[in-house]
Amino acid sequence: MTRKTLEVLAVASEIYPLVKTGGLADVVGALPAALGRQGVAVTTLVPGYPAVLAALEKSQTVLVIPDLFGGPATVLRGAAAGLDLLVLSASHLYERPGNPYLGPDGRDWPDNAIRFAALAAIAASIGRGAIRSYRPAVLHAHDWQSGLTAAYLAYGGPQPPASVMTVHNLAFQGQFPASLLPRLGLPDNAFRFDGIEHHGMIGYLKAGLQLSTHVTTVSPTYADEIRTEQGGMGLDGLLRYRGDAVSGILNGIDTEVWNPASDTLITARYDVSTLKEKPANKTALQARLGLTIGPDAPLFGIISRLSWQKGLDLLPAALPRLIAGGGQLALLGAGEAELEAAFRKLADEHKSKVSCTIGYDETLAHQIQAGSDFLMVPSRFEPCGLTQLCALRYGTVPMVSKVGGLADTVADGHTGIVFDAVNEAGLAAALDRAIALHHTPRAFKALVRQGMAQDVSWDAPAKAYANLYRALAGHAPQ
Repeated sequence: MTRKTLEVLAVASEIYPLVKTGGLADVVGALPAALGRQGVAVTTLVPGYPAVLAALEKSQTVLVIPDLFGGPATVLRGAAAGLDLLVLSASHLYERPGNPYLGPDGRDWPDNAIRFAALAAIAASIGRGAIRSYRPAVLHAHDWQSGLTAAYLAYGGPQPPASVMTVHNLAFQGQFPASLLPRLGLPDNAFRFDGIEHHGMIGYLKAGLQLSTHVTTVSPTYADEIRTEQGGMGLDGLLRYRGDAVSGILNGIDTEVWNPASDTLITARYDVSTLKEKPANKTALQARLGLTIGPDAPLFGIISRLSWQKGLDLLPAALPRLIAGGGQLALLGAGEAELEAAFRKLADEHKSKVSCTIGYDETLAHQIQAGSDFLMVPSRFEPCGLTQLCALRYGTVPMVSKVGGLADTVADGHTGIVFDAVNEAGLAAALDRAIALHHTPRAFKALVRQGMAQDVSWDAPAKAYANLYRALAGHAPQ
């Protein structure tokens, strides 16, 4: 029996490889291909940032909006990097340099509420048939920037299409003043506790959680955590109220982009049968970063946003223990100014032992994954995490805290090192275990091989999403 193709419109504020600030872009960029193998055709609506417009191929105008929150706009249909896209081109909202959310001063653009309300409003209008030749069965919104999609569907007329809201990180909620309501074009009765109101503000993410047909987050454990008072960040009551309409579907990674056997960004390519080639990547990484070259030093990699959430404020106190054990640290990341300064200082003080690269460098990220012995993710909370999945793929042992998707993807003593207490003592104990493991080659190699055997692809998650979409759209699961 031929499987019927299901049309899904994804809505997101970034998408790899066109625009990326974090893991959201990776997920939105990789999921469509995996869903295509499940008979789901995904078109993604994204803002018309300069990088997106420059990459768009064979585009055609499919919708004209004379006035979208203060200026004209069009929706272009085309493709880029193998992705089927709808691009909301509105120069007054999106054609700005640099980061999609931040101005040159490093602060949020003051009109972000309007910029992303526009994205949601157009998504909802497309969902209701604004483009004559395209009518998706399901709308899939990602994070707070597209959270109002469900509100525009709910208050835009009867029988809206089904909608899914995916939370990639509950900490970012998109809260804006209630005075914006008239400008958003939503009715007064939308500003209620069972609508978009959240503690006297307009809650973009809250609207999506309240009004979407179904809510997913990016790991089963995180779906449980956010329904507790400790992990719910003020939204746990609503998430408990939604009951079975909330579920966790574990993320995957693009196993073509992240494949040590074919990765052109690393020095030596390898797979589980040719692991003898992996050490050449360690030597090259040590040389690039100015670390003492040698195979015996356990090399710990970090590729992360530098923030309290990620637990990296605990690392400076633990660093003497790492160095005393003969270890080295290769850090790539950016974030809180205090942490950036702290790690720069540590790198200056321990030049042959510690390297700190502030910012993001895709090539260096691949080289750290291939060249490190351990990948550290000591997060206080972690919806899913992607770096530990890449580490498993690259034969680099993850050292992670037992939270969210980290707990779901790394098995202590089998594929990695997992520790419970996210504090200085817990991190120190995990470092001791890692260093001892590195000095026990047979046990270390066993973890490496077991980790590389784990399926970290999008295949199983895509099947779960496809079954969810079909259930919501009234089709039988496959």
